[in-house]
Amino acid sequence: MPHPPHQSLQVAAVQSFPGRAAAVPKPRVPARAEDGPWHAEAVCRRDEAGLFFAPSKEPTAARLSREEAAKRVCARCPVMVACREHALLQPEPYGVWGGLTAAERRVVLARMRRRAAELRQAPGTGPIAAAG
Repeated sequence: MPHPPHQSLQVAAVQSFPGRAAAVPKPRVPARAEDGPWHAEAVCRRDEAGLFFAPSKEPTAARLSREEAAKRVCARCPVMVACREHALLQPEPYGVWGGLTAAERRVVLARMRRRAAELRQAPGTGPIAAAG
């Protein structure tokens, strides 16, 4: 099974930044076996390793610029949605995946959890019903 495209990028990032290996997380395996095929089509497989993962102690302006450049790569990728789904299912804690940064993915996951909790809540037991 092919590895996620960012796994090879992570290895290259470690090699590009000697002594900063701690800034690059250990590669993860896809959550499901059927996640594998999209990796081969990912545009990021052909791009610069440092674009998708932050080097240690990266200044904010540099991080924002790098993340925007990574998102531009993602925007032209034919498997962006599959990549994003992978990153949300894992969940991937670092890097730009599917056009979303780690912080953006945390927001999406929090919204999904809140929405799921709202849907699980039985009718008549919410805060509005209690106030009535």
